[in-house]
Amino acid sequence: MGYFKTKHQKHSARLTTVIMLLLLLLLFVVGPGYMDPPLEYGVAVNFGTSDTGSGAVQPKKPIAAAATPVTEPEIVEPVKAAPPVQSSEPTASEEVLTAKDLESIAIKKAEAATAKLKADADAKAKNEADAIAKAKAKAKAKAEEERLKKEADIKAKKKQQLDALMGGIGADDGTDTGSEGDDETPGDKGQLNGDPYAPSYFGSPGSGNGGVGYGLNGRGRPSKSKVIPDCDEEGTVVVEIHVNQNGNVVKAIPGKRGTTGDICLYEAAKKTALTHKWPADSKAPAKQIGFVIVDFSVRQ
Repeated sequence: MGYFKTKHQKHSARLTTVIMLLLLLLLFVVGPGYMDPPLEYGVAVNFGTSDTGSGAVQPKKPIAAAATPVTEPEIVEPVKAAPPVQSSEPTASEEVLTAKDLESIAIKKAEAATAKLKADADAKAKNEADAIAKAKAKAKAKAEEERLKKEADIKAKKKQQLDALMGGIGADDGTDTGSEGDDETPGDKGQLNGDPYAPSYFGSPGSGNGGVGYGLNGRGRPSKSKVIPDCDEEGTVVVEIHVNQNGNVVKAIPGKRGTTGDICLYEAAKKTALTHKWPADSKAPAKQIGFVIVDFSVRQ
């Protein structure tokens, strides 16, 4: 045993060989008996010489072969399968697909209708906004036109009042006494817009620095300020003023002929007239009577 190098390996090989031999012996000696084939599985077959037969008498020897009628096989025509019937009804999958298609189409139609309604609403809103803007612009233009017309009417009315004042101041009742002129009729001869120191009683005044107060030409331009009334009214107030040689207004009487303002404007007009101050003139009369026109507006 050159395959085994140690003593233990050799003993193991011998022991294994002995065990295998004992097992084989047991199989041959102790194993169960059997038949080939086993009796319980055998089948008894009847004696005969042909595949067919009839009757109850069993022949002991082979019998002559009888002519066996030959039967031609029946030819059976193959049955043609009927063509499949084309059903107009859709299958389950087709029904599901059709339902999905119809639902998709319905959704698209609904979305298109919604988009159209939104576009129509936006267009309508834009048209309404444009119409409102045009109406506002038209109303604003009309209001501006009416305002300009009203201002023009006010200016024209003031001009008429001023013209009436220019033609009627000489007939107004004054508070001063005295008479000046070169004829025998009492009165202050001359023109309202003339120079009180000029030698001529008639004719147009020169182009010098005239005063703003009617009847005070020749005194130069006054300094002044304007007093705001307590009431919110518009109008024109004509104020009679008395001016001394120092150019100060010593007396002011509002509401003279040509006045169009409310009576609540009189006090402010009087205070405005008293703020007028002309240059001093020692050659001027001790008391010179004139008029100032004070305009009031709610936008001042």
